[in-house]
This record gives sequence, structure tokens and C-alpha cells, in this order.
Amino acid sequence: MKNSLQNYFTVLLFCLGTSQLMAQESSDKNLIYAILDNQIEAWNSGDIDFFMEGYWKSDQLVFVGSKGPTYGFVNTLNNYKISYPDLDAMGTLSFDILHFNQWDSQTIQLIGRFTLMRKSDQPTGFFTLLFRKINGEWVIVSDHSSAANLP
Repeated sequence: MKNSLQNYFTVLLFCLGTSQLMAQESSDKNLIYAILDNQIEAWNSGDIDFFMEGYWKSDQLVFVGSKGPTYGFVNTLNNYKISYPDLDAMGTLSFDILHFNQWDSQTIQLIGRFTLMRKSDQPTGFFTLLFRKINGEWVIVSDHSSAANLP
């Protein structure tokens, strides 16, 4: 009987711990999706500075695009402003999330597809974002985005 009670409590504690972990992951996922929603809203209103609020404000931020890696928040912000100088260049942004993986309580990887709807074209491509929880907030610490030639 004593072993049965111990087994019961062990299973109960495991289930409670798993339930709490799943609730935390769900909460973290909602926070990440809110960051992405804010980015879309900022981009579509032409506000690159607000779009960048989702990124880590650090010299250690890395953005990898068609020209190779860019290091640092300020350099990444400046590149966005040069590449997208106005609303016509920015177009209307949308994301399709393809894969979401929470590696641990401090690290999330997100893979998705971006599309820009512009008057003259519709560029699309894929991105991999690495989010880290720093000082209690989720931020993008690494962004690898690349264009795709899809039919």
C-alpha cells in the first residue's frame, strides 16, 4: 500500500509539473505571437523603429540576410531604413508561422514565411528567429531571413 501511495504521488507530481510547463509554454507562445503581431502592425504603418522593438537592443544581435550577417541593433535598424525608405518599398507584411519550438524556458525557435504585398511585386521568403528571454522579456537575438523564388 505504501508503494502504491508513493507511486500515486509521484505520478501526480509529474502531471502537475507537466501541466505547469505546458501552461508556461502556452503563455510564452502567446507572448511571441504578440511580438510578431506588433511587428506586422508597425511595419504596415511604416514604423520601422516600432517594428524593431521586438529585437534585442544589443551589439550582439545578429541579422543574416542576402548580404550576409549584420551585427548589432543599430546596424540592423539602419539597414532596414536604407532598404525600406518608404511605405511603397515596405508594402504590406504578413507572416505564416511554419514551426514553433520552445527549447527551454529561455529559448524559442520560430520558422516562418514572410510576404510583402507591394504595388509592383510580391517578394516572399523564409525566416528563422531565435528568441531569448532576457531580463524577463522575450526578444529576437538572431534573425536569418532570405528571399525565395516560389511559383
